[in-house]
Amino acid sequence: MFNRKTWVLAALSAAVATGNVHTATARDYISIVGSSTVYPFATVVAEQFGKTTKFKTPKVESTGSGGGLKLFCAGVGVEHPDVTNASRRIKKSEQKSCAKNGVKRIIEVKIGHDGIVLGQWKATQQLNLTRKDSFLALAKQVPGKDGKLVENPDKTWKDVNPALPATRIEVLGPPPTSGTRDAFVAMAMEGGAITFADLKELRASRDESEIKALMARLGISESAFNKKGKKVFQAVAHGIREDGAFIEAGENDNLIVRKLEANPNSVGIFGFSFLDQNADRIRGALVDGEAPTFDAIANGVYPVSRPLYFYVKKSHVGAVPGIQEYLAEFTSEKAYGEEGYLAEKGRIPMPTAPNSVLQLKG
Repeated sequence: MFNRKTWVLAALSAAVATGNVHTATARDYISIVGSSTVYPFATVVAEQFGKTTKFKTPKVESTGSGGGLKLFCAGVGVEHPDVTNASRRIKKSEQKSCAKNGVKRIIEVKIGHDGIVLGQWKATQQLNLTRKDSFLALAKQVPGKDGKLVENPDKTWKDVNPALPATRIEVLGPPPTSGTRDAFVAMAMEGGAITFADLKELRASRDESEIKALMARLGISESAFNKKGKKVFQAVAHGIREDGAFIEAGENDNLIVRKLEANPNSVGIFGFSFLDQNADRIRGALVDGEAPTFDAIANGVYPVSRPLYFYVKKSHVGAVPGIQEYLAEFTSEKAYGEEGYLAEKGRIPMPTAPNSVLQLKG
């Protein structure tokens, strides 16, 4: 059976053995940035690490997945982070940015699964939403009666779907730098958009004339044409309305909970782990008939779920003290195992599988 801890430590040992070590030693603690979803897991590991080893407690900052990868990829040296957390996989554009700035050898560790929750104040009526409902409620443009895209006219959930309550649409969610938002638009919004035949065809089409015909039917200007139907489709499916129905609440999920309490009819978008930690006050809406439970996410039944990662800069191993030992703690059975302390924080285990060493070109 593959041993995750052994693999990670072997990869880190190789970094030291091959001399890929930045020599500056002006920092004596590990610097970690990134995803607000992974933040509570990284924080509890950091606290445990600081209490039980000779090393200082790592500094963990919640910057969002995109913000963390931007900081991580900015360069090599102790002025840059050693580790970044992400609630999505690193993008090719981010890998290119890393390589351009000399960050060419990275260890990727997949740490588990998470579900994206449409959270509600517990005393309110539980919403039973489809991904189509989510798209129609939050998209900047939606298909009108003639099939052409129009500015979203819906003000209440009942406008979206007659089976839903006549309460005002007010959804509190993360900013564009957040991996949670990236995952939500990719799974929930796209999942809703493809329920419309023309948008589904647009996503799949590679034929230039067909794409132009579909764009004409949807009322999309030819100025948006880029010869890739998927890109035009994503511009529609990922476009979030800006008329007050969606409110950016930053990377602080605690703020979303306070706002749900202040306005119980509002809905908040965040990771399952945060729902799990606040189960006495909030619950998740159903999505396509499935509740966001531990088992439903672990089994892949809940439709809006994703893997979680962290990335380690190999050139910092040996330069910043404790990186190897921090990873040993994170991937230990007492932390990472099915009965480990990370499961108590809401991390959903995944089948053991090899991690990757990303060899970036450049």
